[in-house]
Amino acid sequence: MFARFLKDESGATAIEYGLIAALIAVAIIAGATALGTELNNKFIEIQTELSNANS
Repeated sequence: MFARFLKDESGATAIEYGLIAALIAVAIIAGATALGTELNNKFIEIQTELSNANS
């Protein structure tokens, strides 16, 4: 029974899939944050240009 327990790797597989999912989530969050910052800067630039055009 103990030897069968040591050979069982189903828990390890689940942990590996969990780690892969966590890494993918971190990459998506980092990309969305960078994109959001860049998009915000672009909107500020457009707002400044429109304000200068109306003056």
